[in-house]
Amino acid sequence: MAAQKDQQNDAEAEGLSATTLLPKLIPSGVGREWLERRRATIRPWGAFVDQQRFSRPRNLGELCQRLVRNVEYYQSNYVFVFLGLILYCVVTSPMLLVALAVFFGACYILYLRTLQSKLVLFGREVSPAHQYALAGGISFPFFWLAGAGSAVFWVLGATLVVIGSHAAFHQIEAAEGEELQMEPV
Repeated sequence: MAAQKDQQNDAEAEGLSATTLLPKLIPSGVGREWLERRRATIRPWGAFVDQQRFSRPRNLGELCQRLVRNVEYYQSNYVFVFLGLILYCVVTSPMLLVALAVFFGACYILYLRTLQSKLVLFGREVSPAHQYALAGGISFPFFWLAGAGSAVFWVLGATLVVIGSHAAFHQIEAAEGEELQMEPV
């Protein structure tokens, strides 16, 4: 906890606090709080990508130890790597951009429509959940044509490879009193 405060104080001393870096488009709530916690616990990127700290594990026990400790230690960094891979996938696929634009456009139109009056179809009021399901149904063919399913599996696979490789080959940080002991079987 004290290390997290020190990192946050260092970032604030540089003029980069977690609250000033958050986009204004993200409304306050659970999502914003989660993102603030992730940004507050992010480890220095210099240590994260330091090439001197990469080596091959000596045995399976050390590999498992590295995986567990690095995933715990660099959890926030890995979240941002995952988000970066999602952004890369979306930006490099123009058809996926069109499908997302259709979906968010339909959601925005429905949002504007509900501000004016309730949406009534066939004499029945349509709930917001059903309206957004309708927006998803309208945009489904665009997602299907864009290959959104393969994009999802590409992002998951790339994330597993990148994060798994980093966690396996990055030497664990030396922590005082926190040594994971493996018992011989």
